[in-house]
This record gives sequence, structure tokens and C-alpha cells, in this order.
Amino acid sequence: MIAALKKLVFRQYRRYQYQKHPLNYLFWECTTRCNLSCLHCGSDCAKDSAYEDMPIEHFLKAVDTITDIPENFTVVFTGGEPLMRKDIEDCGRAVRKRGMRWSMVSNGHLYNTERHISLLNAGMGALTISLDGLEASHNWMRNTRNSFAKVEKAIELAASSPRLNFDVVTCVNQRNIAELEQIKEFLIYKNVKAWRLFTIIPIGRAADNEDLQLSNEQFKRLMEFIKEIRETKEIDIKFSCEGYLGNYETKVRDGYFFCRAGINIGSILIDGSISACPNIDRSFSQGNIYQDDFYKVWQTKFEPFRDRNWTKVGQCKTCKDFSDCQGNGLHNWYGDKKNVLVCHKNKLECVHPGMN
Repeated sequence: MIAALKKLVFRQYRRYQYQKHPLNYLFWECTTRCNLSCLHCGSDCAKDSAYEDMPIEHFLKAVDTITDIPENFTVVFTGGEPLMRKDIEDCGRAVRKRGMRWSMVSNGHLYNTERHISLLNAGMGALTISLDGLEASHNWMRNTRNSFAKVEKAIELAASSPRLNFDVVTCVNQRNIAELEQIKEFLIYKNVKAWRLFTIIPIGRAADNEDLQLSNEQFKRLMEFIKEIRETKEIDIKFSCEGYLGNYETKVRDGYFFCRAGINIGSILIDGSISACPNIDRSFSQGNIYQDDFYKVWQTKFEPFRDRNWTKVGQCKTCKDFSDCQGNGLHNWYGDKKNVLVCHKNKLECVHPGMN
């Protein structure tokens, strides 16, 4: 009865968010240049991007259209690799001057002591760094020989700063799923407080790489691992917001599944496109800052994000959990959008009882 009531309250809360859609996080794809060529990259970034880095002035002109910025509003610098920009600290200071918080997502390769200090001095308040396994499996995923050593140093630096809201993210795949316990011990040893895990949707470079996809049994094993560690509270661990998990909801993350793309999360992409999470199909773009008023677009468009009934197709059409799942995370809808790419709930339910 209590669980049913909590779910009802959450549905009401989600409906309210759909209606009001307060913008809390704005991703800025400030560059599509990257110093790595990772096997799982969904945006196929490269050292020599087809796009020039967006000038900070162009981004700020779009941000200045926002008339009612909430207190917790955060700009997230993403890419590509944001640290490929030599002016990222100047960009951060410009955001802080407007009274906004800023954070960054990085592969850690260029994150050294000097950069750590300069980023903190520029007002960076949060940082996410990727670690995708122990040395061999991480370097395999990152497609280079020395990534692990550099990321280890970056993690040490970030974890040494108490005022920095820092977490590590891990893409769980065939190569590293057996290492999760060791990765956990490594992170605890490095004084990391928060760890987010997610799986890899078959898009971009990952579309045809079977080594990156978990079997149904492995996916359930991942859920059990997260659930058990959350019970021991050794580290703040959670599964990402990538999909609806049926009976594992609230057991592997802090709340019920809610794809906030276009509800609380927006993005300005490298070409000026206005969208939500940078990981979703670019066809979801709602306008462009070079032709449109950013905040007017946020307030008046984004219908595919705020009314998800269009996802009632394919296997979602008759699903009894649609009211809770709402078609799963929007990064699961690519191409012709006639069916969801991955149904996390189905992956869990297809596992025979007793199989782990």
C-alpha cells in the first residue's frame, strides 16, 4: 500500500514537472574535438572536428534570454572533451559572473594539477570523470595505452577537493563486468564518494560492437551488484537514468525512473541546435540559437519530450508499465523511431529465476 501511494505521488510530481518544465541543467556542447577515439562514443568525436568550437559569447547570448533562472541552475560543459579548449576557465568565469553554477564532464586525460587548480579558481563546482574498468579494460574502451594512468591521477586530484561535487561514471560492458567489485575497492581507496554506472546503448560507434552489450543475465547481475552495495553503503552508488527497471526501481537509484530530457534538462549543441540531453538523436532538436530565442523555444516547444504518447509504438504499445516507463530514456529512440532500441525491464524479466 505504501509503495503504491509513493508511486502515485511520483506520477503526480512528474505530471507537474511536464507542465512547468523548469530548466535546471543546461548542457553546452562547447566542442566536438576530442583527444581520444573511444569505442563506445555516440557522437563520433575526433581531434579534428567538422565544427569549430562555439564562442562563449554565442552561448551566453542564448543563456541571457532566460528570464527566470532557478537557484540551482547549472551549466554543464560537455563535448567532445571540454579540456581541449584552452579557454574553458574563461568560459567558466563568464558563467559564474552571471550567478550561475557550472560543471564539466571529462575523460580526465588532460586533467593535471595545474588544470585542477585553475578550474577550481574559475568556479567549477562539479565534475564527472569516466573510469571504464581496471587498466586493461579501461584502456581497451578508451582505445589507447595510457588512459588509465592519466584518469587515475585525475581522480586523485578531484577527490582531494572537498568543495568539489565529484563523481565517477562507468560504462559497464562485457570486458569490465567481472571487475566491478575491484573497481569499487579502487574508488573507495581513492576516496571517491559517488559512483554512477550505466550500460551502452547501441548507437554511434557502439552500434555493432557486441563486446559493449551486456546479456540479459549480466544486466541483472549488474542490478544485483548495485542493490547490494547500496545496502552496505560502502560508496554512494547508483544506476544512471537511462531506463525503467521494473522491480528494481528505487533499489538501484535514489528515486523512480524519470527521463528529464526536455523537462528539466536542455542543451545547446555545437551547431547552435536547441535540444535536451546531448546523447539523444539530433533529430529531436527544437530550434537553433542563431535563428531563435532560446528560452522562448524552451517554453513553447519541446512537445515530443513533454508528451510521450508518441512512444506508444512497437513493444511499448501494449506494455502495462508504460505509465511509469513512458517509453524509456529518449536516447533509446533513434532512426525511424518505430521501436525502442533497448527495454531494460524486458532484459530483466527475460532472465530465468535463479540465473545470476
